Amino acid sequence: MTSGTERPGVLAGLRVADFSRVLAGPYATMTLADFGADVIKIESPAGDDTRHWKPPVDAAGNATYFGSVNRNKRSVALDLTSEPGLAEARRLAASADVVIENFRPGVMARFGLDYDAVRALNPRAVYCSITGFGTGEGAALAGYDLLVQAVGGLMSITGEPEGEPAKAGVALVDVLCGQNAVAGILLALRERERTGRGQLVEVNLLQSLLAALTNQAASTLVTGRAPRRLGNQHPSIAPYAVFPAADRDLVIAVGNDKQFRALTAELGIPALADDERYATNEARVAHREHLRAELEAALAAAPAAAWVARFAARGVPAGLVNDVAEAIAFAESLGLEPVAEIAQSRTVANPIGLSESAPAYRTPPPALDQHAGADWNDASTGQGKESR
Repeated sequence: MTSGTERPGVLAGLRVADFSRVLAGPYATMTLADFGADVIKIESPAGDDTRHWKPPVDAAGNATYFGSVNRNKRSVALDLTSEPGLAEARRLAASADVVIENFRPGVMARFGLDYDAVRALNPRAVYCSITGFGTGEGAALAGYDLLVQAVGGLMSITGEPEGEPAKAGVALVDVLCGQNAVAGILLALRERERTGRGQLVEVNLLQSLLAALTNQAASTLVTGRAPRRLGNQHPSIAPYAVFPAADRDLVIAVGNDKQFRALTAELGIPALADDERYATNEARVAHREHLRAELEAALAAAPAAAWVARFAARGVPAGLVNDVAEAIAFAESLGLEPVAEIAQSRTVANPIGLSESAPAYRTPPPALDQHAGADWNDASTGQGKESR
């Protein structure tokens, strides 16, 4: 289990004016904050919507959704419809290295906080705009993750073949978009080192999803045929799915003929590896349903955990279908340190490992307007002033 540290991070001294809320933007700015960026979260007087998305809540009654993507930040509540609030927001944007927002297209322009306005004040600023469907014909569409999973094709390939389309169990597109925002910001900062100028970084939920469809999108473009739902099976590999054992489900993810031969040997049905219906991956894909029946019959003889251990000894990729608590415990058993502690609370650790500049977990998610009047931290001391 990892804990916080006071040493400067690789992004120490980077000033981020964070106008984003909900998930994609806050995920991106938390990643920057974990590596030392000074993130001031600019919220409305009502606060980020996710402050009110309850339950579940932590021991203090705060929404765990908000807490999941807002550590290492300071909160300033500003009413952008008032002149004092807008003036303070513009001041922060004018002195930031990075400005990030995910309002509907046009909203920031009405406040005089859009890219062109900020660039006029601060030519070195990297301005990241996150939208649902871009700023053109899709500008008026609501950028909710479920909606994007639907219109972006993900739900068409998720779920059982005869069942209804299914969404991923987390707002996956928001997370992917947040990761793309981080990449775009860092690319623009690298270019600023060469030119001395900032630029506009644009990412949207729909293109983030389409890019993440990878092989499924490539198949569609090449063949002209859209893939369909296969449940937990893979369109190009077999056996690569969820199977029932004597007590619970497990996954078998066989990627080549050698692994398949080892699988059948351990299951006590080695003849399947020489059966022409299963001897090659292409043949196994064509006869996946018959193969599944053979494997299920053999797997019923023992508990799932026993099979996983036996398969591991033979180099066959397999694992239990864990719930989230079991998944965290599994990662801990592998020495991956997936959990960080901040002020006696637990949070999921940043997944990026740097050998010389590890992420740090300094402060818990802030209370609304906890840092009213905050200015940027002094990079030389790491200390900030709460009022000017």
